[in-house]
Amino acid sequence: MSTHPEIPAAAVPMIDVRDVRVSFPRRGGARLRRSRLIAVDGVSLSVNRGECVGIVGESGCGKSTLLRTIVGLQKADSGQVLIDGRPMDAARDRAQRRRVQLVFQDPFSALNPAIKIGDMLGELLTVHRLVSRARVRPRCAELLESVGLSADFLDVYPQALSGGQRQRVSIARALALEPDLILADEVVSALDVSVQADILQLLVRLREEFGLAILFISHNLAVVRQICDRVLVMYVGKIVESGPIEKVFTAPEHGYSKTLLDSVPRIGRR
Repeated sequence: MSTHPEIPAAAVPMIDVRDVRVSFPRRGGARLRRSRLIAVDGVSLSVNRGECVGIVGESGCGKSTLLRTIVGLQKADSGQVLIDGRPMDAARDRAQRRRVQLVFQDPFSALNPAIKIGDMLGELLTVHRLVSRARVRPRCAELLESVGLSADFLDVYPQALSGGQRQRVSIARALALEPDLILADEVVSALDVSVQADILQLLVRLREEFGLAILFISHNLAVVRQICDRVLVMYVGKIVESGPIEKVFTAPEHGYSKTLLDSVPRIGRR
């Protein structure tokens, strides 16, 4: 993992998002095109080393756009993303890109179907010069083993894998670059319920084993409550409430948070 010894570990958050705003051109007539659709509206948040922070909110509230902005796939109109107190450049260098990795929602479209798993992982290790040529394949096997897959999967194409296995490969791909922060965008929502628990347990174990920070998006509030330390509630592009997980879930203060929590089905409630 990356280290910056000149900055005390507890002095600043690992990731610090400051007043980020993202908008897109509207489609339609000339009047609509003159205005812009605001997807992320002045969002600020922080994640400390080894912490798991959840973001909840309805579809279209800006959660995924926020993650894409943090990882550098989406340009912000304004605001800053800092790691260890240092602003991330608009054109991030290789070392900066490695520190924050995104695991996508759909494991079926996230992997190139024409490339074997071992070649996919090996290319990352080679391009980023993380191991010697002789260590590439053994390191790929180690990465698969860390996510619960055997080395036999190195010579397998993604289409031969189940959804849960593909998501494990996606996580292994993120781990290959030795990140400090994993951005998990609805990583279990496309999986069968029977598989979701396994992937969640995997994330918890990897967090403990590697000291990873995780920013976890989910519409499943029970999942967020299970694995996160803090939660941020997002509504129409803004963070409307944040706090320790139990505080927000048991005594929400914002009206939207209350509505969101009231929408969760409970046994015995009509």
